[in-house]
Amino acid sequence: MRLKEKVAVVTGASGGIGKAVCEELVERGAGHVAMVDLNDSVVEVAEEINRASGRIAAKAYVGDTTDAEFRTSVFDTLCSAFGQVHICVPAAGIVRDALAVKINKETGKALVYPEETFRTVTEINYIAPIYWAMEMIGRVVESRFERGLKKWTPQEDMEGSVIFIGSAASQGNKGQVAYASAKAALEGAASTLMKEAIFHGVRCAIIHPGFTDTPILSGMGEEYLAKYVLPETQLGRLIQPQEIADAICFMITNQAVSGELWADAGWHPAAA
Repeated sequence: MRLKEKVAVVTGASGGIGKAVCEELVERGAGHVAMVDLNDSVVEVAEEINRASGRIAAKAYVGDTTDAEFRTSVFDTLCSAFGQVHICVPAAGIVRDALAVKINKETGKALVYPEETFRTVTEINYIAPIYWAMEMIGRVVESRFERGLKKWTPQEDMEGSVIFIGSAASQGNKGQVAYASAKAALEGAASTLMKEAIFHGVRCAIIHPGFTDTPILSGMGEEYLAKYVLPETQLGRLIQPQEIADAICFMITNQAVSGELWADAGWHPAAA
């Protein structure tokens, strides 16, 4: 798939990997990039990207990615203005790290990771990305039906591409029972949608970044990173968001790439 003039939707676009993906898509000639985020700073980020590129290519959409009505409204607006959406990178995510079970040394009672927090993490990191992807796929299905097309063939251009954001933590990582579960579950969703959506000419895949220099990661603190992360990373440094964005664009444009791509800088979770 060529990126030039394509229409893309990226969630979690105000910073980190999402922002870097938007910058890369615009630099590579995407026609319009919808930058979706709950944080209204995404408006300024979109303006910065447009100034840097010298054209109006990015537009901010402020809202909750778990809100179905908001999701539908974004796609309705895009399809009305630009036609088919070709690229979806649902990158919005949160972490709420804590041990699954720990002891309260004063009471002797076990403290279990809060169920409500677990549901929130999985809603944002797992369920919402799947539905943003399926929203795009659904629009492609309708478009092909209107054009009288049935099963996609290799003689046609690709209709679209979805890249999910997994994580090296999907292998399991201490203190991330909810986050790791959500990212591991995305693998199954990506694999299933890959098998189904290719019927309509849409490729689906997932990238698993390692520890990337994002606002979320900065909350862990430099001491934690220096003690527990960098020593286990073969590159000896954090991954830059631009490196992940470059890998995502490679996955979008290269039809031979499917399934999963690990971009973990050689990091593997310790057993203890």
